[in-house]
Amino acid sequence: MTKLLIVDDSALMRRLLTEIFQSAGDFDVAVARNGGEALAMLPTFAPDVVTLDVHMPGMDGLACLDRIMVQHPCPVVMVSSLTAEGAEETLEAMTLGAIDFVPKPRGAISLEIDDIAGELVDKVRAAAQARIPRTARLRDRVRAAGAGGLRHSRTHFTTAPPRLAPVSMRGEVFEPGLVLVGCSTGGPPALDALLGALPADFPWPILIAQHMPASFTGALARRLDRMCALTVQEVDKATPLLPGHAYVGRGDADLVLSRRGAALVALPAPSSPDHFWHPSVDRLVESAMRLVRPERLIGVLMTGMGTDGASAMAKLKQDGGLTLAEAESTAVVWGMPGALVKRDGASCVSPLHEIAADLARLLPR
Repeated sequence: MTKLLIVDDSALMRRLLTEIFQSAGDFDVAVARNGGEALAMLPTFAPDVVTLDVHMPGMDGLACLDRIMVQHPCPVVMVSSLTAEGAEETLEAMTLGAIDFVPKPRGAISLEIDDIAGELVDKVRAAAQARIPRTARLRDRVRAAGAGGLRHSRTHFTTAPPRLAPVSMRGEVFEPGLVLVGCSTGGPPALDALLGALPADFPWPILIAQHMPASFTGALARRLDRMCALTVQEVDKATPLLPGHAYVGRGDADLVLSRRGAALVALPAPSSPDHFWHPSVDRLVESAMRLVRPERLIGVLMTGMGTDGASAMAKLKQDGGLTLAEAESTAVVWGMPGALVKRDGASCVSPLHEIAADLARLLPR
């Protein structure tokens, strides 16, 4: 049984969430009415997972999360509103150590709670298996690792690491290439660590499919843009691709590549029913492979539950492209990168703090 602590100031929400998890059959559920009560229960109940409301009187969800990660580090799933303010707070929670989030129903909670029940149970089950960093903050762990404070396994190359060379196309040298990044659970702080280690003049555009609702991806792009040397933006319309830029796919849609004359552009596309998660990593990679030679593509698959991206990136490697999978030692959830490794689809397997250096090493000089 998974021991779950539900923290919410609403009696109705506590009751509805308790019913959802008790009906699932594999949860031992306790509830807390506020942050202070939750902190007092940590030593005795010792939860495997906590669901935590963002807005509560007194100690709010962010302050409570901060204390949880110090006093009793365990996986936390935030329950947050689908608003601009809620998105910023949720991303801050991910930086503080939350594993994932589930949006609250927009309307009458008692009528719409069933709409999120399946997603909530799936995410809490995944969180129960998640890897908690040895430090309370993923970014702190990456910084410490870069300074020699932690010891992870070195990059493991499954094949000799080739350096990409310019490819001839239509009688001319076709220089531009693309980096295609996919992530889900645990993705925002992983993106912070990856993009934050890249220089402003990184020569290839970076396209990112991070599983998120539309109300969150704009806030994610703005946050990354503030914290990174690269220019980061959400793709909400046809957008020409430029070096030194990273492009975050709009949530609840898919991110695809197209060509406008000689230029490559990123487009938001209606979410495909053939793909379960959105923005779909598989669909992003497939669209890029139709327009760019595989030798000009590098796929990076990082933390996330499920298998999105594994199939397309395995095909990319088979066709001559390069693929990097985040190592299990640093992935919050090793579902997506693990699926790529199991398909023999990873050119190399790297801990998170080494992926940026791998990209620099593999790109043409």
